[in-house]
Parts: sequence; C-alpha cells; structure tokens
Amino acid sequence: MAENDQSIIRQCLDGRPDEFRHLIRRYQPGILAFLSGRLRDRNLVDEAAQETFVRAYFNLSTLRSPDKFHSWLIGIADRVAKEQLRDRNKVVDLDSFKDTPSQDIDASEEYKLEEAVSLLEEPYRQVVLLRFYSGQSCQQIAETIDVPIGTVTKQLSRAYEKLRSFLREKNEA
Repeated sequence: MAENDQSIIRQCLDGRPDEFRHLIRRYQPGILAFLSGRLRDRNLVDEAAQETFVRAYFNLSTLRSPDKFHSWLIGIADRVAKEQLRDRNKVVDLDSFKDTPSQDIDASEEYKLEEAVSLLEEPYRQVVLLRFYSGQSCQQIAETIDVPIGTVTKQLSRAYEKLRSFLREKNEA
C-alpha cells in the first residue's frame, strides 16, 4: 500500500527531501484542476502549481496537522492563485488603454468544470479533487482525510448535485 502523507512528510522533515516527489505525484492533478478553475489560463496554472508545491515544500515544517496536508495545500494554491490574479489585473489595468481585447478574460468551455469544482465548499471540493483528479478510491479518500467512507460517498453525491446545478446555470447564461 502507498505510504500515507504523514509518513512522507515525516521523512522529508527527517532529511529526505526527495520523498516530497510522492506528494507532488499524488496531488498535482488535483492542484492543476483547482487552479484551472481559478485562473483559466494554462500558463498561469502551470506557474501557480509549481509555486504552490515550492511553497509547500519550504513551509512543510510549519504544517501543524500532517493529516490535513491536502487542505493545507489547497489553501496555499488558493493564495497563489489570488496573487497571480492580482498581478495579472495590474497588467490588465496597464493594458486597458490599448484597443486590443484580452484573450484570457472570458471563461472557455475547457475551464467550466474546473471553475465549478473550484467554487465548491471545501469538504466537497476536497473529495472531488482527491477522487477524480488524484485518482483515489473512496476508501483511500476516507483514510486521507480521516472520515468514515459513508461521509466520503455522501460528500461526493452532494458535490455532484452542486456541480450539475452550477453547470446548468452556466449553460443557461
């Protein structure tokens, strides 16, 4: 069975920084999906994901609850996305005097699902990202976030309904 997050974090903190790659492999798809929904620009998403993992690595010793690594990582990604958007808006404000419209401002079809996922409340977003972007089974998710498997399946079910509703509203608009 794959090592759990706490074990990998402990190894990193004990002088084996190469073990962090396991956390990157495990969570990178979910972080990319989360950031895609927030940023809607592949170049910004890739840069933000890299920055998220770099910050996580260098701040690993400040993580109070290693069992909450995924939530902590999402929080870092959210802050990085906000910084990227703030910086991008500064550039857009400077460019607003030009006659050429920005190509990245409207949300494309490609990012509707990621946007919907990024707007879910934390418990729902977490299980969706772990299930569909990190490829974890319901049992693995339950172990990762330390809840009963029934809670995971209920959260997934509610998340599906919220996603369907959001996507219907987007298509009607």
